[in-house]
Amino acid sequence: MAPNSVRGAAVSAALSPAISEEDVRAPGGAENMEITRRMRALSDLVTPYAVRVAATLRLADLIEAGARRPGELAERCGADASALERLLRHLVAKGVFAQPEPGVFALTELSRLLLTGQRDGGMTPWLDSEGGLGRSDVALGRLLQVVRTGRPAYEDLFGRAFWEDLEADPERGKAFDKLMAVQVSFVADEVTTAYDWSNAGHVVDVGGGTGTLLTALLTEHPALRGTLVDLPSAVETARRELADAGLSGRCSFAPGSFFAPLPSGGDVYVLSRILHDWNDDAAAAILRRCAEGAGPAGRVLVIEQLVDDRPTAAMTTAMDLRMLATFGGQERSLGEYRALAAAAGLSPREHIVTRSGRSILEFAVGS
Repeated sequence: MAPNSVRGAAVSAALSPAISEEDVRAPGGAENMEITRRMRALSDLVTPYAVRVAATLRLADLIEAGARRPGELAERCGADASALERLLRHLVAKGVFAQPEPGVFALTELSRLLLTGQRDGGMTPWLDSEGGLGRSDVALGRLLQVVRTGRPAYEDLFGRAFWEDLEADPERGKAFDKLMAVQVSFVADEVTTAYDWSNAGHVVDVGGGTGTLLTALLTEHPALRGTLVDLPSAVETARRELADAGLSGRCSFAPGSFFAPLPSGGDVYVLSRILHDWNDDAAAAILRRCAEGAGPAGRVLVIEQLVDDRPTAAMTTAMDLRMLATFGGQERSLGEYRALAAAAGLSPREHIVTRSGRSILEFAVGS
């Protein structure tokens, strides 16, 4: 056997997921096989990337529209037909697509989640590797670098920090804002009802995106007025959204950064899923701006998913690594948020846990 053949056989054996019958028959073999399978499932990189390629190329939409063979699909999405067929074959093996006959592909209940015509856009906007959020998943490919350095990898990959990258590409920025609006809509009703807004006349939504939360608040509480603070591109969309909701007369807008001085005079300054995007120094700086705006009589609300010590909290720990790799941000515990608030001159007042498990932390200026 030629040296290259030996090397090829060794690589093939190393990558093969198969476990021999001898492994099964050996004492503890079946148990070891199950443990190995679990580890292979946890460490698989091929399938997550393949699903993202399918989402990015809009394969589910194309199949739904009638393109079912690799040649047709490749022509419509701008791909190589042979490579695309190989991708689809793997996703058939994983149950994402079906292959009712050789060379013909169809949707399954899994791939239907990738159809973009759904009311909420389906899962494709979250998985699109060229979209507003999916692009950040690429930074996880450099997690080793991130863990070694403690620094995010996004800027190294794309030449700009995440937020600068969004501002440089208006379409990607709009896609991201839309996704964040969907995410906020999941908890907006909880925030409007779980906290006592009866003593607030004016709320300032800091980093309020396109106005989803503020729209819910002003709709639920007719006596409330609002101010939305965010970058100009998001504020432009927010103006339209609040006008469409008939709320523009009760809302003002402050385009700009939340690292700059904020509009003063609000009763409540809201930071909904903002602080986890930033490291401690930046998060404390944002809280200080809120404290300055709120003044002695105002309050600051921090809405976040708190980290706890449960070993089953995989969703929060996964998000924590995403924050680290993309922004250098982090998910935090109650104690860590209170420490950040103290550094900004704020003291804790109330901790409310919503039905979905998110926390509303109320702080006041001073001790």
